[in-house]
Parts: sequence; C-alpha cells; structure tokens
Amino acid sequence: MKSLPLPRLAGAALLALLAPLAVQAEALNPPVKVRYEEVVRSILYVPKYVALSQGYFKDAGLDVSMKTSQGTDKGMTALLSGSADIVLIGPEASIYVQNSESPVKPKIFAGLTATDGFFLLARKPIDKFDWSMLKGKEVIGFRPGSNPIVFLEAALRKHGVDPQKDVKLLNNIGIPARAGAWMAGQGEYGIFLEPEAGELVRNGKGYIVASVGHEVGQVDYTVFTATDKYIRDNPKVIQAWTNVVARAEKYVKDTPATTLAPQIMTFFPGMDQGAVTEAIDRYKQYQIWKTSPLVTSEAMTTLQDMLIASAVMKDSARVKYEDVVVADFAKQVR
Repeated sequence: MKSLPLPRLAGAALLALLAPLAVQAEALNPPVKVRYEEVVRSILYVPKYVALSQGYFKDAGLDVSMKTSQGTDKGMTALLSGSADIVLIGPEASIYVQNSESPVKPKIFAGLTATDGFFLLARKPIDKFDWSMLKGKEVIGFRPGSNPIVFLEAALRKHGVDPQKDVKLLNNIGIPARAGAWMAGQGEYGIFLEPEAGELVRNGKGYIVASVGHEVGQVDYTVFTATDKYIRDNPKVIQAWTNVVARAEKYVKDTPATTLAPQIMTFFPGMDQGAVTEAIDRYKQYQIWKTSPLVTSEAMTTLQDMLIASAVMKDSARVKYEDVVVADFAKQVR
C-alpha cells in the first residue's frame, strides 16, 4: 500500500477528527420541539438557565418548552406518562423505576450538578459548627427516599450522627411550604437550596452553617433523563441536548457570577440581582456544578451505597450502571 506523504497524512488525520465535530455542531433543521421539566426552580441549575437565556438550545436546533415539576417524583411521573420528553431529576428515581414493574424504563444521559446543593441552616449564628450539635434537634429535611434526604443522612453518618436515632427529621413538608414552615418556627435546623437559603439569611431568619454536598463529596445529584424509547427514537436530539449541557457547564465554570447573574434573572423575577450573584458565588465556592456531562459508574455506585445505608433500597436491588445510564452521548461531546 502506498503511503501518504507526511503532510498529507497529517491533513487527512485532521479531517478525520474534524468531520464528526462538524456533524455534531450542525443544528437540527427543522428545529425539534422538546417538552422539558425541571425538578424545582433553583439557582442550583444555573448552567441550564444560561443555555436557555443565551440561545444555546436554539443554536442546536432545539425548541424547548419548560415546566417546573416541584419534585423528582412528579418529574418522573411526567416522563413515564409521556407528558415530558426530558426531565431534570435526581438519579435515584431511575434506580427505583428500574427495580419496579414499569414497562417504561428511564435512562440518564447527562449530568448537571456534581453534588448536593442544599445548605444546612441554623436559627442562630454558630462560630464553630459541629454536626454533633444536631443531636436531639428537629431538622427540616425532605421527602423520604429523595436525594436531598439521602445526602443529608450520609453527611450525618459521616460525622457520627445516626439519622434514625439522634435527630428528628421533618420529611413530610411539601416543597412549596418548606420556607414558610421554617419561618413559622418549625425545625431548629433545616436544609435549603438557593435562592431560599440566601433569602432566609438576608432576612435574618437563618444562618448557613454547612454545605451538605461539600460533606458528601462529588456524587451526581441532578441529571437529565429520558425514556429508553425516546433516546432510541431521537438520538440526534439527545446528542444535541448533551452538547448544549457541556457548552453551558464550561461557560459557567469560566465565567464570574457578576456576568452570570444578569443572564438568568428572567427565571427569578422579583429577586435582587446582587442576591443572585451571591448565591452563584456560593455554589462556585463548593464546586457544585459538573464540568463534564458524563455520569460515571463510580458516582452511581456511591449513590447506591448511600441509598442502601438510608434503608430505602436493599443491597440485592442494586442495578447495573448500563441499565440506568447511557454514557455514549456524553462521551461523544465535542
């Protein structure tokens, strides 16, 4: 076989590398409508709001409509019932459904947050907080079996506090009512996302004493999920969506909060831009956002360890990584 001259060989190799990039960068035409639901409205999802406000989805040929589910359980219901195409929810939901009798199986294809974004609030400022201070206290938690409570329990166990015996977790308060319950005097401690956490602090109603995610470490917390059928039928849409997520994650990593805040203000009407900037800075400090959309097998193994430790899943119910995560799209991102 005749060899190519070195310059031509290098040029051919370069073209081979660039060819898939050109295909992936090409916008879907005509644009594809995607019904999307987020789990809650929170500054925790800044990369997604940036992608929407800065036209990243439009650039990719995706016409996105968005609803807020108010809970991972409701988001999963929307997905399984066919009223949503893609949802942003906790990965634990896909594990639960995989173990259920549902004929429709959800698959995770991209990750947004690298760990829990909840902050632990106290009613009084504490100079040197220690998790043992929660012993014997009432703590506003979250819905049983959900990622927020599973991550909180993992943080408690890490510091020698038994979530079942040493604290009273208030896990029956609905998402829209949590801040109101705290304001009404329920709980001596509580976990809250931004912007609620920052609002309570600014109003003198609470003091941030710890980051749950910082204590637990890097374990995928919220992920983009679709049904196995939707992914099979719409691989170009899923790839385009994943490319957008990667673009937004890199942009948020490299961009200061003072620039990001005005870009997402339309999603938080009535909020002070300075307060949004502070919240973004706080999340940046704890490296809450992923820098790659890939959800790893190590993260899913750790999450299942946590679910088992919280007694919401048996060890015999562990699922295989490949059964709940489709990694191909994140691996093909350019």
